[in-house]
Amino acid sequence: MTAIEFISAQAQTRRDYALGLIRNVQQMSAIATPRLNHGLLNLAQHGRVAFHFHPDRLDYRGWPVIAGLLSDGEYRSQFETRVSNGKLSPQLGGARDHWENQLFGHCYVGAKLRPKYGALDIGLHQNGPSARFGSCYLLSTPELLSQCTFCYLDSCREPREKGTLACFEDVFAALFNESFERDATLGVNALRPPALVDYLCEELPRGVDARFLRPMSRDLDHYIEAQCHGELSLTQDIDVLVADPSYKDTAIEVLMQRLCDRYQIRLCWHQGFVMAAADVPADFRGATMPQLAAKVAREGVLTPAILGEAEVSVRREPERWRGLGNEADLLQQFKLLWHVLVRFGAVGA
Repeated sequence: MTAIEFISAQAQTRRDYALGLIRNVQQMSAIATPRLNHGLLNLAQHGRVAFHFHPDRLDYRGWPVIAGLLSDGEYRSQFETRVSNGKLSPQLGGARDHWENQLFGHCYVGAKLRPKYGALDIGLHQNGPSARFGSCYLLSTPELLSQCTFCYLDSCREPREKGTLACFEDVFAALFNESFERDATLGVNALRPPALVDYLCEELPRGVDARFLRPMSRDLDHYIEAQCHGELSLTQDIDVLVADPSYKDTAIEVLMQRLCDRYQIRLCWHQGFVMAAADVPADFRGATMPQLAAKVAREGVLTPAILGEAEVSVRREPERWRGLGNEADLLQQFKLLWHVLVRFGAVGA
């Protein structure tokens, strides 16, 4: 049994419950059935998956991630790159290996072709659906959805709501019900079910450019996680690279442009975040954040590119960081400082 078949079988056991929940929200929200069906069809036809990353972090070869993508022509899992902006555990027999065995029914053996993690992108945020995992993102073709499984929120929370493109009811029911109960979903406020369905019907088909008319997202926790199974080819599966403007006029931009030229990918820029180190709070990601921000900042300012330079320095100039922790601890602290920049930074461009 493949991972997609395993998740589909699980979703089938909850399908009746999910359909009942969808009908209840639909009736309470006075949404016509043809309208709802049209929105769901648009989601399947126009939805994409975003794969977030920081382009300047170093992979197992000591290369920036963007250079690895340029060379390899595919997006690889942390079992191969040894890079993660979530939980790094790339060892067979380790925590992530065990977790994936449980999630996908022991479908994976070895490091090759492990699932690649992204988030279902329905165009709500110009900086992507799961900004906590990177300042830049690759945006898939809609056709890639059939190669993915999904769960509502992060799989580390072990959510019950899982699905595939052909069996998506349980995931959509969770999205629909959150919109109904909280008047918000996926980090978007004032989004009740009728507005959500209107968005799927009217806005989602407008395509990639429409996202750049929307505000930047500061949400770190609310997304529909997507797990891509099989090879993720830049040539066949990726249409767009959306990048942070702090990389403009840098060596990283040169590599981005080469990648886009080689694999016929469109390069776009979102507005980005910047932040004064003096404004970093001590009560969001820990009391060490202000001290680390002061050490990392250039002329008192933080951007994703400046954070990336600091991470590279930890790997290549460890003596500069002596007394602030070992390499693993510092890299984890940088991930948390990125969260601070997303939540509290000023829109940059």
